[in-house]
Amino acid sequence: MKKWKLLPHMAAKGIVANGIVYYPYIAAVIFAVFTHFVFSSILQNDLMEILPYKAYAWIILEIGKRILEWILFFFLLYANSFVIKRRKKEIGLYTLLGLEKKHIGMMLFLESCIVYVITMAGGILLGVVLSKLLFLLLLRLSNVPLDVDFVFKMKAFTETLIYFGIVFLLLFLSQLWEVGKARPAELMSGSRKGEKEPRLLVLWSVIGAAALIFGYRASIGAQADSMILIDFALAILLVVIGTYLLFTSGSVFFLKLLRRNKRLYYKAKNFITISGMYYRMKKSAAGLVNICIFSTMVIITLICTVSAWLGLDGVTHYTCPYDLELELDEGKMTAEQFRMKLEELTEKYGLTVRRADVFDAISLSCSRNGSSFELRKEEDAANRDVIIMTLADYEELSGEKEILTGQEALIYAEGADYGEETLTFMGIGGTVKREVPELFAYPKAEENRKGRYIIIVRDDATRDAYVRAWAEANGVEDMEAFLRSGRCRAGIVLEGEDAAKTSYIEELSEWGWMQDGIRNEKNGLEQRGELCSMYGGLLFIGVIFGTDFFLCLLIIMYYKQISEGYEDMQSYAIMQKVGMSGDEIRSTVHKQILFVFGLPLAGALVHTFAGMFMVKQLMVMIGFFDIGLMIECAVGVSLVFMLIYVISYWRTARTYYRIVNRTAV
Repeated sequence: MKKWKLLPHMAAKGIVANGIVYYPYIAAVIFAVFTHFVFSSILQNDLMEILPYKAYAWIILEIGKRILEWILFFFLLYANSFVIKRRKKEIGLYTLLGLEKKHIGMMLFLESCIVYVITMAGGILLGVVLSKLLFLLLLRLSNVPLDVDFVFKMKAFTETLIYFGIVFLLLFLSQLWEVGKARPAELMSGSRKGEKEPRLLVLWSVIGAAALIFGYRASIGAQADSMILIDFALAILLVVIGTYLLFTSGSVFFLKLLRRNKRLYYKAKNFITISGMYYRMKKSAAGLVNICIFSTMVIITLICTVSAWLGLDGVTHYTCPYDLELELDEGKMTAEQFRMKLEELTEKYGLTVRRADVFDAISLSCSRNGSSFELRKEEDAANRDVIIMTLADYEELSGEKEILTGQEALIYAEGADYGEETLTFMGIGGTVKREVPELFAYPKAEENRKGRYIIIVRDDATRDAYVRAWAEANGVEDMEAFLRSGRCRAGIVLEGEDAAKTSYIEELSEWGWMQDGIRNEKNGLEQRGELCSMYGGLLFIGVIFGTDFFLCLLIIMYYKQISEGYEDMQSYAIMQKVGMSGDEIRSTVHKQILFVFGLPLAGALVHTFAGMFMVKQLMVMIGFFDIGLMIECAVGVSLVFMLIYVISYWRTARTYYRIVNRTAV
């Protein structure tokens, strides 16, 4: 009975006494609770129902929350394994003193309950304080200026309690399994248990290198098409497998080669460093793999989100260059009538019309074969939309003057450059005077392989000849009606308040439809709002995920080093007794930790470099084409990450040194 009464005290004392492993663990869980509660609170808030473009933000946040739950579970499972590993010797001692496994199980349960209460209270309190601030940040990133009254939601509270209750129960069961399967002698030896050398080092190293090469190849060779997500998943799988095998087998094989170099190996400093790494590399490798993968996740996540946000203007301009685009019915509305209405609304709403383009452009679907545009072929990857435009309309759009003679033409490629000196359109030959570098109405997409082409011809007669040739090839019967249809395009760009822009566009659109003079319209202002909402949500998640990943990374590195520090403490104590100086110990420590930290960092940077090829294609899929900006963000994020990583290295080295040098007299 006395044993049972002592268990609560022992549980509380066990947490305090093992603060070096428990306090970082508690801090990590508090942050995990905080992020989960924030996501749940935002999703449950009533304001999500009235937000413009709420569907985009809600879906992104919901998916982000589910992914976060899985990441947090596996991270906490991993961190918990370090905690229980550090406690094994203590638990073994309790066993030798007479405590049964049921008593130890209850003590661990009480410890879990204490940590659960502390982390829930801390995380939710932090969430309550900062939820409104983070929601305002989400609105700001989504370009939604709203005054909010963020209300505490009991459902978010209960969801967080239940999720982490399940997680802590599973963590407790894993602790019971770890302790229950071990004999007292094994518990007393604790973490000093040695690791066997992996078998078939050369074979597994070769397989790992091959997996890594094929993973990089899948990433570098990825195309912006429907298969890219499959390629992405395959690349990730191969890179993870390759990283694991190279770290577990390849690193041991490398250390064996260093041991064979007697001049290098049989030096005091190198002997200790290489021997220490060699005899526990299998155990270390799992941690190194996690550090490498989490580092890669941090870097790539931040590169994508920062690039997407900074390049948002380019994405929105490509998707919708005008606030409003219209296709006019010239039989019922003239360009002059349209411009007069614009002047009337501009004065009414106090806005400025920065651009008001009215031009003829006929879009035709063709198949390109070199310099020849031919009849469209079904399921042909070379199929393109070709827009025929006169020189006069081009000059109106671009503000540039040009002279064309005979069958000369200008050509504009929305995607990759045209790259030919001649062109043949449905049998009509011509020469390309020059390629047009840019056109406001049809923004450039350098990596869009299926971009449109715009052929700019001399006059109306040449344009009609092109259109007639296409119509005849496609079996169009009413030629005159076809020539008149879908020609006149109008686009406006406004300057002023968004509310006034919205009213302006609504009235202009309503007037146009009442006049029966509009065939089609595209509300660019609304679409840009949807894009801002989507990208704002992505950036918000990216920041949260990046912070979570980096915290996970720091905790893994911290636990790994203090765990190995306590393992090495007796070894270094012996080294000191036989004459090894403090400076020699410090030098050895830094070499060992430099290897441990440097290898995952190098791997993460190489993974990031290879992964950027696929990330580029994924960004192209959502309309991001500013590759220069992405490269700048990649360099900036990598440098900042390396700086923080190096600082973490020095801090960890100091902690490790204090542990192994604690017995110095």
